[in-house]
Amino acid sequence: MPDYTAAHARAGIDTKLPKLETWPNQFPGYEITIRVPEYTSICPKTGLPDYGAITIQYQPNKLCLELKALKMYLLAYRNLGIFYENAVNRMLRDTVAAVHPAWCRVTGDFTPRGGLTTSVEARWPRNGGNRFRTGDRLRSPARR
Repeated sequence: MPDYTAAHARAGIDTKLPKLETWPNQFPGYEITIRVPEYTSICPKTGLPDYGAITIQYQPNKLCLELKALKMYLLAYRNLGIFYENAVNRMLRDTVAAVHPAWCRVTGDFTPRGGLTTSVEARWPRNGGNRFRTGDRLRSPARR
């Protein structure tokens, strides 16, 4: 099998996905947790399906995620070639851009592959003050 390429690393990061819609929050100071137990995407290198559970947690400010739009957004990953790490970070980026929360965390717990399980967690604001702006583009390490 050929080595990983920059195209593999960038796969899916900038693909157009359905818009995350929002609705006006009516209450301050609470947290929302959304669990998606049936996430699927495609490995950009092998073309094989990836499965896992996604958890999105955030504290809304003025806006909340509209769940039907979120479902359509997440279903779009089903045929998308994207690495686990990029998928979780992209979901975080897109969620933060849509709702401008006080904080947000996206966790992906992926099913075993070759005897290994993978969990990926991305947070906003980033630890250590290394915050991305909502317009920042995720880049592979080779492009940083």
